[in-house]
Amino acid sequence: MSDVGGITAEQLKAYMERIERLEEEKAAMVADIKEVFAEAKANGFDVKIMRQVLKLRKMDSNDRAEQEALLDLYMSALGMAPTA
Repeated sequence: MSDVGGITAEQLKAYMERIERLEEEKAAMVADIKEVFAEAKANGFDVKIMRQVLKLRKMDSNDRAEQEALLDLYMSALGMAPTA
């Protein structure tokens, strides 16, 4: 294939095909995750809370502690202090 602007059409096609395969794999993973959430919901788990826990688990412990402290501060300022 010909060279266009310093890249070969063959090389570009290979990149595009790799991206397309990864997009297909990504779609399959999203579907799998959706199934797991549906299964958890069918077993009585609160999916909304599970998503929040997943988000917190991804966070650095210092960032999580800072966010929790700010949440407590804001709730307190609004008269919504959590009960211990």
